[in-house]
Amino acid sequence: MRTGVVRPDVVRPDVVRPDVVRPYGDTTGDGMVQVSFTLPVPHDKRAEGAALQLASKMGLEPALLVHAKAMGPDFTFFVVYGSVRHLVDLREVTVVEREFPLLTPSEVNKAIRSRLRRKLVVVGACIGTDAHTVGIDAILNIKGFAGEKGLEYYRELKVVNLGAQVLVPELVSRARSERADVVMVSQVVTQKDAHLQNTAVMSAAFREAYPAGEVPLLVVGGPRFEEGSAGRLGVDRVFGRGTTPAEVASYLVHALVDGKEQEQP
Repeated sequence: MRTGVVRPDVVRPDVVRPDVVRPYGDTTGDGMVQVSFTLPVPHDKRAEGAALQLASKMGLEPALLVHAKAMGPDFTFFVVYGSVRHLVDLREVTVVEREFPLLTPSEVNKAIRSRLRRKLVVVGACIGTDAHTVGIDAILNIKGFAGEKGLEYYRELKVVNLGAQVLVPELVSRARSERADVVMVSQVVTQKDAHLQNTAVMSAAFREAYPAGEVPLLVVGGPRFEEGSAGRLGVDRVFGRGTTPAEVASYLVHALVDGKEQEQP
């Protein structure tokens, strides 16, 4: 009897997919993974032994050191390949689904114009010492991201992009003067959880400066934010890596336009 290899990218309707799986490397279920890390030691044989020791303690058995490179005189970067015994239970995976429809620019403009009957004001910035504007620019600037135009392209949105390294008091002041409906903050720098601390400080400042119920919609985004962490951080919405302008615009309609329409008698 001939034994074939089942391609993992081919879905067969007669095959029930398992709920418990292992990583896939060379063969199905072999548990092979690749990890990278840096150790604060010069690159030599002792450093490579330390990397394999760490890999073993992480559960990689056996572990193969496939790459080692000095990062200056005192650090070494490693890539290790090996097999883990851990299993993944797909039934325990929690997924945050988008709870609003994805709208086109014309649908967003029409919804704001017909229901809000004025332009929706968005104030955006990178706060603290964060000087990386690539994220906020991808969402706000007309050039956009991933083939989609940014929020400046939407006729019914007024966008105020304050740029990088904006102090929180300055952001609050500008939001008040612009009568902002939305305050959008991007955080790329994440060393020592700076993005979490900055977000918490920003949220507290807005809730102190505004009367209850009048705080603008607070939206934060960046590659290291966890989905579903908005409540813990004191903001209304968290967007992670890969978010597009259309998703953000659709959310604004869902949160500010559709909600206001439901509040009216």
